[in-house]
Amino acid sequence: MQAQPDADKTLNMILSRLDDMKAEETVTIDLRGKSAYSDYMVVTTGRVNRHVGAIAENVTKALKETGIKSIHVEGLPNCDWVLIDSGDVILHVFRPEVREFYNLERLWAQGPAVKAV
Repeated sequence: MQAQPDADKTLNMILSRLDDMKAEETVTIDLRGKSAYSDYMVVTTGRVNRHVGAIAENVTKALKETGIKSIHVEGLPNCDWVLIDSGDVILHVFRPEVREFYNLERLWAQGPAVKAV
């Protein structure tokens, strides 16, 4: 059984997959010291529902291949907004209108911890 990779390795793998899948406007929010349940939150956009679903499935597959066992995924049936919780890193993949409506970056960004990729 493989050991759980550390948060930075998981984050880098997710960001690499998002880049490969042409995800748009990817933002990483550093939650260390702000949240007890996760180290990073990543927010990104897929162009349409099908793109959101493809991004989410690709990242989920990569997480499993990396040895992360406890992955929680919500939102795949509709693909307006898919949440992937891998423990150390939480990924939100939105359609553009849905991302604008929820505006998670504003909710969590209270200082210089948010950085666009």
